[in-house]
Parts: sequence; C-alpha cells; structure tokens
Amino acid sequence: MTSASTRPYQICRKCTMDTSDPHIAFDDDGVCEYCNNFQTEILPNWHTGQRGEKELAALADKIRAQGRGKDFDCIIGLSGGLDSSYATYVAKEKMGLRPLLFHVDAGWNTDQAAGNIEKLVDGLGLDLYTEVINWQEMKDLQVAFLRAGIADQDLPQDGAFFSALYKFARKHRIKYVLTGSNFSTECCREPEEWGGYPGIDTVLFKDIHRRFGQRELKTFPLVDILIYKLLYQKVLGMEVVKPLNLVPYIKKDAEAELERKFGWQRFQHKHHESRFTRFYEDYWMPRKFGYHKRRAHFSSLILTGQMTREAALERLSRPEMDEHFLKQEFEYVAHKLGLSVDELQAIFDGENKTYRDYKNKRWAIGIGASAMRMLGLERRLFR
Repeated sequence: MTSASTRPYQICRKCTMDTSDPHIAFDDDGVCEYCNNFQTEILPNWHTGQRGEKELAALADKIRAQGRGKDFDCIIGLSGGLDSSYATYVAKEKMGLRPLLFHVDAGWNTDQAAGNIEKLVDGLGLDLYTEVINWQEMKDLQVAFLRAGIADQDLPQDGAFFSALYKFARKHRIKYVLTGSNFSTECCREPEEWGGYPGIDTVLFKDIHRRFGQRELKTFPLVDILIYKLLYQKVLGMEVVKPLNLVPYIKKDAEAELERKFGWQRFQHKHHESRFTRFYEDYWMPRKFGYHKRRAHFSSLILTGQMTREAALERLSRPEMDEHFLKQEFEYVAHKLGLSVDELQAIFDGENKTYRDYKNKRWAIGIGASAMRMLGLERRLFR
C-alpha cells in the first residue's frame, strides 16, 4: 500500500472513504485499508449466527448470576439514538437482564431523542436515571473547544457522557456496562483528523479550558481514558459489553422493530439525537474542515451490505439538512452558547488547528490502542 500526506484526490473503489483522510492507504486495486481491515480483521471475528447466539446466552447467564440480590445487574447508557436503544431492547428482551438505563443530559437533546427514551422506559418497564450536566460549565467548555479551532468538537459532550456513566457505575459497583457500539453500523471508524480523537484526554481538556475557558469546572464529570480503561476495567474488573455484535443487527430492520413495538422514531442520520452533534457533523465539520463523517457512516453500511455505494455517493453529493434549516441551527447554537451570530461566525472563520497545538497525551493513548489491537480487543482500524 502507498500513502502520502499530499497526493491527487482518490476515493475507494468499494466504499466512500477518500483522501480527505490524509493518511488513508489504498492497495493496487484502489481498495482502501478500511475495506481490507474489514475483510481480514472484523469479518472472521464477527459472529451473529448460532455461535453468536450461544455466546450471547452465556454472557447473559454470567451477568444475571453476578447481579443476583442487586437492584440491577448492568447499566446501559441510553441516548435515544438507534444503537443504544436497540442494545437496551436486546438486553431486556433477548438476554433477560435487569439493566438500569442511564441518560446524561448535556443540554442538547432533541425532542425526538427525549421521546424515544420515554417510550423505551415505559415499553420495557425499566428504570431510568438521568444525570443533568451543569449547563454553565458545559457551555463554557464547549465554547472553549470552539475557540481552540480543532476539529474534535464533540469531545466535551463525549467527555460528559462517558465519564458520568463510568463514574456512576464505579460508585454503585455495577460491574457490567452495556454499550450500543457495534460492527454493523460502525465498522469503519472515522480517523482522528476528522474529529475522531481516541478517547477522553484530560491533559487536552485542561489545556484548552485553561486557555479559552472562563468558568471553573467544579462539577463537570471527567474521567481520563487511561483511568476507565486501566483502573476501572483492568484493575477493578468493570466489563464493557457489546451485545449488538452477537445478534443480527440490520439498521432498517432494527428501526422498524423499535417503531412497531414502542412507537420509537427513527432519525434522518446517525448521531442526530443530539442537536449540537447534528449541527457539528452536518455544518461545522464539512464546511470548516472539509471532513464528512457521513463517509465513514455510509462506508460501514456499504461494507455490511446495508447500503449501495451509489446511494451513498448520491447522499454525499448534497448536505444532509437543507440550507434554511442549517442557517437556523447556526443561529440557535450561537444563542444557546451565549454567543452572537457574528461571534460564532468569527470563530468559524478563524484558523483551523489540531489537538497537536495543545498539550495532550495522545502518545500514551496510542500505545494503549496498539496494545488493544495486538490483543484482539479492538478490530476496527484505529489511527
């Protein structure tokens, strides 16, 4: 394979990943490394038939046994989006578990996401715990990240979501954390240049907030990736479980099933349960940086036979949301963050930077990621 930081435009012959990923590599047939990784690393280790069914049953038995005598035997972070919603359904109806549903309200829920959560809670008869992030702190951190000029604008929300979940599970001694992470819709992981920074790096968070923040983060939950990967999981025994990798999980079928059983409503695209993420991925990222996360999302569906390349290219030829809607969302995001439209526009027009312009420990996270790949704990292409 060959790769270079600057070269003529090229797009994969099989999926929609292209040289907007500056480090992408193609083989002699014009097929990208994401496609080849799917064939060599993911497919041979992904079992959703009888083997997956047996593994799911054994896993359910283990979780139920560990949860005897407790109020809950696992916890699930629920956003109202498809992956976490279907994972909740599988946990209750197919695995027979008693999960506590945990939702983090970072201030950006769409009404549709809130409705989906309510429908699942009522329809499955489960308990929901909602942690509300202090909005003044959330807002201050998000504005700091915007002023930092980096592509990784969902890090503040991700930091809140995952940190709050892991801290709660650790505090209440819940061993099993179930997640909607899966190969079916996420086998093509977006590169870190596209805002896919690999985890919660408290060094990066603190340096950006020190430079651009204005308010002390007294209550904002922040657990470093090395803490929850090493201390919580490897030392204290917390286990992160991905049940969707053990069941047939086809996006349109899962959406239809949730709609039929609970009145759950599907979204136009992945991550649209968060109003900020929708704006960031559909407006900020492609127009400021030239990156379309939809390329990775669609490529995952192409590789798993759920979408044609032609249909994906057609979707990519136009914005996901219409121009009038995006203009309204720009104004909404500005006002919600306490900025004028002109101030947000000035940030948008500012110099593009990367995490390398700030203190970070990406090197340590990279060592951990490489170790996980070597041990077979991470099959997706990671860089």
